[in-house]
Amino acid sequence: MLTNNMKQLFTLLICLFVALSFSYGQQPAQYSMYMLNQFKYNPAYAGLDNSLSVTGVLRKQWVGITGTPSTQHVNAHMPLYFLSGGIGLSFENDVIGVQRFTKASISYTYQIPIGDEGLLSLGGRAGINQRSFDGTKLIAPDGVYGPDPPGVNHQDPFLPVGVESAIAPTVGLGLFYSSESLEIGLSLNNLLEPRFNYASQLPPDIRLVRNYFLTLAYNLKIANSFTIHPSIFVKSDITQTQLDLSALVKYNDNILGGVSFRGYNAKTVDAIVLIAGIKLSEKIGLRYAYDITLSKLNSINTASHEIMLNYNLNKKIGAGIPEKIIYNPRFL
Repeated sequence: MLTNNMKQLFTLLICLFVALSFSYGQQPAQYSMYMLNQFKYNPAYAGLDNSLSVTGVLRKQWVGITGTPSTQHVNAHMPLYFLSGGIGLSFENDVIGVQRFTKASISYTYQIPIGDEGLLSLGGRAGINQRSFDGTKLIAPDGVYGPDPPGVNHQDPFLPVGVESAIAPTVGLGLFYSSESLEIGLSLNNLLEPRFNYASQLPPDIRLVRNYFLTLAYNLKIANSFTIHPSIFVKSDITQTQLDLSALVKYNDNILGGVSFRGYNAKTVDAIVLIAGIKLSEKIGLRYAYDITLSKLNSINTASHEIMLNYNLNKKIGAGIPEKIIYNPRFL
């Protein structure tokens, strides 16, 4: 039988765990193929694939560890030539242990030609972010559980017995410059830093902190059939920062392969990522990323897997189509 002090300690640890996990949950979901899905992080990318583009991503992180992130993301965007811009929609579902994060948003971008080859896009994003906490998956030391009444009874007033959820708005801004050889993107999410207000005492009220993203990429033709695409991706909430360094090689616009390294010092080194992709048809591309864990988690998990499927209509749509199409930065 647990003493009152031990019960209080257990409750405190549960609260601390949930608070910390929600704090980490404020960070955007991890994706390895960021360079092939720029619209996910930057609303200013909407329409830059020059046609209707639909992307779906499935990611399972740290396979072998119970409760690790499992993420699904879908987005679609297209140019609006008659408005000199683009529009897009995105949806994401991210499950981490007893938590579920669901997001839906709409984006719009305005595009400004720069010189003979460049294009500057200014974009905004607005949407809804829902976060839920499933108390039925918790087991307390003195709790009573079973298929019959009382069902789930933690016998602890601080632990919810059902699913607690809350909704908060989300607003983001971005800019993206692209030319035949250079791409630079800068964006931020959670501009207004809204709060989730839960009805129960657990989980606690959580504020959505701002996240900042910086992308830099260069497109270099090294032979008639080969091009190489080095890129840098920085994401930060000021308190925590992570860096991805990547290089992709594309062959004949049909096959790509590459490698990425995540981390910039001993504390942030996370993974080496192997990336491969193939064009299944004129409109459909399939990509896969395999994360080899380099952190201390490598002793208790196998790897992380990410699959991406992209459909591009490859057809100019809408009124007011310009005679000259700006270089398409999409790699395959």
